[in-house]
Formats: sequence, structure tokens, C-alpha cells
Amino acid sequence: MEQVAEAPLRAAAPARTRSETIAFLIMAAILIIAPFFTYPLFLMQVMCFALFACAFNLLIGYVGLLSFGHALYFGWASYVCAHAAKVWGLTPELAIIAGTLTAAGLGLIAGLLAIRRQGIYFAMITLALAQMMYFFALQAKFTGGEDGIQGVPRGKLFGVFDLGHTMTMYVVVLVIFLGCFLLIHRIINSPFGEVLKAIRENEARAISLGYKTDRYKLMAFVLSATLAGTAGATKAIVLQIASLTDVNWPMSGEVVLMTLVGGLGTIFGPVIGAFVILTMQYKLAPVGEWVLVIQGVIFVACVLLFRRGIVGELARIFKIKL
Repeated sequence: MEQVAEAPLRAAAPARTRSETIAFLIMAAILIIAPFFTYPLFLMQVMCFALFACAFNLLIGYVGLLSFGHALYFGWASYVCAHAAKVWGLTPELAIIAGTLTAAGLGLIAGLLAIRRQGIYFAMITLALAQMMYFFALQAKFTGGEDGIQGVPRGKLFGVFDLGHTMTMYVVVLVIFLGCFLLIHRIINSPFGEVLKAIRENEARAISLGYKTDRYKLMAFVLSATLAGTAGATKAIVLQIASLTDVNWPMSGEVVLMTLVGGLGTIFGPVIGAFVILTMQYKLAPVGEWVLVIQGVIFVACVLLFRRGIVGELARIFKIKL
């Protein structure tokens, strides 16, 4: 009976891998040709926020931990990267690494405090820590206060490639995004990722099997914060600015919206969600503050009509795993 039960699972694994590979190749192809038809700066912004959403989805979609303070890692990585590039004169790759390591450190500290609690208590702790660091950013001199850090130089990558050229910058962002996307895919499909899914489904059972769940959750939290920091640091170089918007609580809410609209717990969902939300903001910019109202209506509609998100519903309809 066991062999009969395991046969469909063995057959499903190659099919899932095949569908994910095809979807990834399509996504990569679209991103490669897109700058010839669409504004490259907008596409770079989409990729930065898509990576941010993918990092957030790693935590909530595969561990079941809802963080309301992920703007902390995104925003502070952006600040440190911008400061390192503009004031310290570091090359862009070193500035991005500095921002990423800052996010990793903050993620470790916040994770050690937050994972001791579950559910709404975990979410509130992450929000409180993020707001505390927001007010620190507001008062600190090196952040520029309400003005932020503007005019961040893009510099030359490895001292050779001038990121002042839009297409060169685009290629760098594309490589960072695809590399981090593949890393996330590898994490969730590794034995480590399987343990994370087990914790999401039934933590008590995972503990009974001998897994130190707090350690796994902390590792997932730090990984998520680190990748969010990579997104924030890259964004600072792309847009040449780091501001309070990056660390404020609406940014944390926005990444939640991107993930839910695209598809929670799906590898490609956050990418689609980021594209949908940013496109909507870009197209509806002339209506001003009404953008938030329209976003709210779309969010409610997605929750009611597309409970699995855009990618989740498409995967259900076509019976594929994405």
C-alpha cells in the first residue's frame, strides 16, 4: 500500500519541477526583453520590490510567521547602502553588501526576540521593533531625517561597469533578482525547506520528531531579513535615494498586500503581486491619495474572489504547482 501511495508523489515531483522551470524561463525571458518596450527604471523598481515580497513570502508562506515589520530590514539596508556609497565612497557592490549584512544583523536581533511568541504576539513584536527603528531613523543625523539620503551615486561595479548607464544598471538588478529568486527556490525545496513547511503545518508534530523548531524559525527569519535587505540596498542604488518611506509601517503593509494578491505560499506569486501593485500605483498616480482607496478595494476583491491569490488560482485552474 505504501508503494501505491508513494507512486503519485514521485510522479508529481518531476511534473512540478518541469512547470516551475518553464515558468522561470518565461519570467526570465520577459524580464530580458521588457526594457526594450517599457521604462527600465520602473522595471528595476518592480524587481527590487518583487525580491522584497519573495523574501517576506519565505517567512509567512513557508513557515507561517506573519511579520508586520519587514520594512525594518528593507529600509535600514537602504539607508546603510546609500550612506556607504555617498559618504564612505564604497563601490556599489560593497555598499549593497553592507546594507545586506546590516539587515541580517537586525534580523538576528529581532528574530531572537520575536520567535519566542506566536500568532498576533509575534506580529506585534515585529511591528514594535520596526516602529522603534523608524523613530530612530527620523532622529539620526546620518539618515537625513525627513529628507532622507538623496543623490546616491551609482558608481562603477567592480570599478569597471558604469552603473550610470541605465541598461548596465538593469542587467545588474536582473542578475541580483534572478540569483536571489533561485536561492529562495532552492531553500524551500531543500530538506531545510521541508522542515519549515512541517513547522507551518504542525509545529507540535515537528517538535515530537526531534526538530528544534525555534532554531529553524530563527534561521528562516534571518534569511528572510537578509534577502529583504538585499532588495532594499539594491533599490537605494537604483533610485539613488533612501527615505523614511522605506522604513515606515505602510511599507510593511504594502509587501503583505503584494504577497496576498500574487499568491501566498507560491514561489511566483510575490513577483506577480509586486508587478500588479506597482503598475497600479504608476498608472493611477494622477488620482493622488485615491490610489490607497483603490488598492483597498482590489485587496478586498482578491481576498473574496481569489483567496489563493492570482498565481494560486491559476495554478488551481490549470492543476499545476507554482
